Order: sequence, then structure tokens, then C-alpha cells
Amino acid sequence: MQPQSDDWRLQGQEKYLVGAIMCLKKYSDRKTATDHDHCEFCFAKFSDTIPNALNEGYTTQDDYRWICDKCFEDFKDKFKFTLKGS
Repeated sequence: MQPQSDDWRLQGQEKYLVGAIMCLKKYSDRKTATDHDHCEFCFAKFSDTIPNALNEGYTTQDDYRWICDKCFEDFKDKFKFTLKGS
């Protein structure tokens, strides 16, 4: 199902995510040194140390922006994501 234009998760991400090259990755394999990140759309938490956080998702090649499975599926066409191996 395509998200509606008034979907609460849309907060201007088109400024930096349209056409992004994304990788499916375990959070523990990231290049950055943070203890957690949030989904760019729904704010779900990613972490390899915080209980009940997501430990895998889609990330930009620099591991700076993370997207959960549901939001990736919901927005992959709208944002024209390209999926690349990590």
C-alpha cells in the first residue's frame, strides 16, 4: 500500500533521501560509533546494546540514515531507493 501524502512519517525527508542508495545491514556492522539511531520515518530505535531495539535495517552507504523494514517497504517507490549489497 502506498503511503498517503499526509502520512505523519513524511517530514521533509525528500530533501535528502530521494534516490538514496540503501544497504540492508545489521546495526552491529555499522561504520559509525553511536550506541543507537532512529528510523528516518517512524523514529523506531536501532541499537545493538539497547533491549527491544531493532538490530537490522536499511541504511545509507555511510550508515548515517537508518530506515526500518516497514518504512522501507512503504517508501521505497516514492523515494526511488536503490538497494545495494553492504
